[in-house]
Amino acid sequence: MSETPPVKVGYIAIVGRPNVGKSTLLNHLIGQKVSITSRKAQTTRHRITGIRTDAETQYIFVDTPGFQTQHQSALNRVMNRTVTQALSDVDVVLFVVEALRFDERDEKVLALLPRDQPVLLVLNKIDRVNDKEKLLPFIEKMSSLFPFAASVPLSARKGGSQLDQLLAEIRRYLPEGTAVYGDEEITDRSERFLAAEIVREKIFRLSGDEVPYSVSVEIEKFETIGNLRRIFAAVIVDRESQKPILIGNKGERLKEIGTQARKDMEKLFDSKVYLEVWVKVKGGWADDERALKSLGYE
Repeated sequence: MSETPPVKVGYIAIVGRPNVGKSTLLNHLIGQKVSITSRKAQTTRHRITGIRTDAETQYIFVDTPGFQTQHQSALNRVMNRTVTQALSDVDVVLFVVEALRFDERDEKVLALLPRDQPVLLVLNKIDRVNDKEKLLPFIEKMSSLFPFAASVPLSARKGGSQLDQLLAEIRRYLPEGTAVYGDEEITDRSERFLAAEIVREKIFRLSGDEVPYSVSVEIEKFETIGNLRRIFAAVIVDRESQKPILIGNKGERLKEIGTQARKDMEKLFDSKVYLEVWVKVKGGWADDERALKSLGYE
């Protein structure tokens, strides 16, 4: 625990529809990758806490799944509950939208935003906007829909001074308090959880659209021996026909998934990693509340 606790400390929820860059924003705000990312929707399925501590403030960010408005499986219902619960448990809300893009999926999230807490509008991906003069009318339009405490245009991917501006705006609304976490802590999630998420990220990035949404990852064994982590990960798929897609020709795809995951784990855990990955079938897991609970979904 810090000897000189920050003057301000609080929880900040990051919410928005799928694929607006919430997890990328979290990773850049804390300066470390704790939330997995890919171009596919539904990459983030859990509530992920990322912690940033400086001399005056401890920011406790809560990354949430993209709010699901289409396929209403038990998994999607669990993810949506995660979003609504996060909104009730925090001091500040970041509503992330893609700059100059606002559709019915964003409207569904907008309807959930609390009126009794400060909500900051974050316009992400401004590096993709060619005509920056369109930003102000867009902000004015958004402000007519909801009383945002502030609006911050930025590029989460590129970072820079825009992130500093966002942190300054957040700090204005955080309560005074004592640090909840130590100076060096960056997340409240276990290495076991992070390992499973890293494997799942590689599946999302290296397989086609037909597989990732039917996949989960279960760490069946996690051992720490000196500076070595021995990790055994089972990739859970919904149907037998999905196994060969994930395994690939002569096992090449699964091997690449394992290799990339191991490299990320070694960087995050700052240790050597021995990783074994295999695929097994658990039919209907994404629509089974008990199966979801056993796989760690809240």
